[in-house]
Amino acid sequence: MKNLTRITFNPNIMGGKPCIRGLRVTVGTIVGLMASGYSFDEILKMYPYLEAEDLREALSYAAWRAEEIEVPFESI
Repeated sequence: MKNLTRITFNPNIMGGKPCIRGLRVTVGTIVGLMASGYSFDEILKMYPYLEAEDLREALSYAAWRAEEIEVPFESI
């Protein structure tokens, strides 16, 4: 996974959920809006402080997390 510079984690912001540049906008919010049919332009109008690259990175992060596999550790 390439280094994503726009996705931040802070336990004091949105409970530590992945956010866009430390703002109170979560990756989940952005992905949910896109899944609901909103375009990049519509989302950028709703959140004028975001940039198109923020949205692309949110999608990249979400895709990476969807492919991440957590293997349970079995103790002997």
